[in-house]
Amino acid sequence: MAKIAVIGTGYVGLVSGACLADFGNVVICVDNNADKIETLKNGKIPIYEPGLDDVVNRTVETGRLSFTTDMAEAIQKSDVIFIAVGTPPAENGSADLKYVEEVARSIARTMNGYKVVVNKSTVPIGTGKRVQEWISEELENRGKEANLYLFDIVSNPEFLREGSAVRDFMHPDRVVIGTKSEKARSIMKDVYRSLYINETPFIETNIETAEMIKYASNSFLAVKITFINEVANLCEKVGADVQDVAKAMGRDGRIGGKFLHPGPGYGGSCFPKDTQAMARIGREAGMPLTIVETTIQANESQKLRMFEKIESGLGGMGHLTDKIIAVLGLSFKPNTDDMREAPAIEILTNIARRGAIIRACDPAAIDEAQWRLKRIKDAITYYTDEYEAVKDADAVIIMTEWNQYRNLDLDRIKSLLKTPIFFDLRNVYKRADMEKKGFIYYGVGQ
Repeated sequence: MAKIAVIGTGYVGLVSGACLADFGNVVICVDNNADKIETLKNGKIPIYEPGLDDVVNRTVETGRLSFTTDMAEAIQKSDVIFIAVGTPPAENGSADLKYVEEVARSIARTMNGYKVVVNKSTVPIGTGKRVQEWISEELENRGKEANLYLFDIVSNPEFLREGSAVRDFMHPDRVVIGTKSEKARSIMKDVYRSLYINETPFIETNIETAEMIKYASNSFLAVKITFINEVANLCEKVGADVQDVAKAMGRDGRIGGKFLHPGPGYGGSCFPKDTQAMARIGREAGMPLTIVETTIQANESQKLRMFEKIESGLGGMGHLTDKIIAVLGLSFKPNTDDMREAPAIEILTNIARRGAIIRACDPAAIDEAQWRLKRIKDAITYYTDEYEAVKDADAVIIMTEWNQYRNLDLDRIKSLLKTPIFFDLRNVYKRADMEKKGFIYYGVGQ
């Protein structure tokens, strides 16, 4: 059993802290946002993530998980300190490390003995060394006594998918531990003992390699998504069906079927930010990653292409004015309320600028949408019932493939629409079935 402090109770920090406590560790989650900590102490979860509330409530009841704003106390009570603060993109596309630096220096100013400092945040290659330097600088400022304190740095990247993060943490494909210290490596295996004894693959490497693994993994997945989107666009031009193409490709064991689902482009907190950072790392190292650079450009083009598909399907430029369009789904993927870089933001903004009236529906992301889409607030009305949103609309768009939109009463949808125009940007339905029901159907790559 390890004594752990997790600094930062955002998406990664809260999921990691709760799950580490469920593994039997004693965990203190720290945040400087007093309102968020008070919310957590009252048993409420500030993010939408299926199953997380059960894990938090269970571990709080056992006393293994607690919340505080007192970083110094949490650091002094813990042997292992996870840094799980945000690394937002800077204006130049690089990851902004100011929060990581603040935490590293705070650790040094208050540490009272040997500590394992773990980078859980997604950080550029070389950040581990910088964290070590920041801590060493602060310890030197504290004087002779503090210089006796030892610490080790570990890179332990997360691979959590929003909407299934709890399962991903409890049943990971691998655990990556990057460190040069055998002592720290042994302590990390104790932290993850529940996974280690269940023979979860552990990748033991150096810090720089662990940092690279995270960026390389996310960048490759972004490339895979963008590739199938471009194949889908080509399929539309040559009369092929991308769904059959993707199915056949996925049967090849060298390729695999995951992430071969065409759509309006990737979004979320990871892929856009991490591909930008990866591209910048390559440029700064004098080794440009041209595939990643092209992926970033193609993903932005895909969002615009989806808008053009909608505009064309409704008559072309000048024909969106006063058209009522029902939009089902706003979050970048189902089972989350996250709209960071969601395709819906750019697509709906363009639709609104053309004069359309938008009726937006989402099971979880309406609160998020109200501020992320505030620039076009006068053009949007929000609904919690998809059939109310569709009533008397000129068209319907499936933007996010929530389960409830996979099983729509299509006869009812058709009867409610003013015109039976159906834009399926996630290929939830089959063209032949939709056209048989009398819809004017637009998929992606069909």
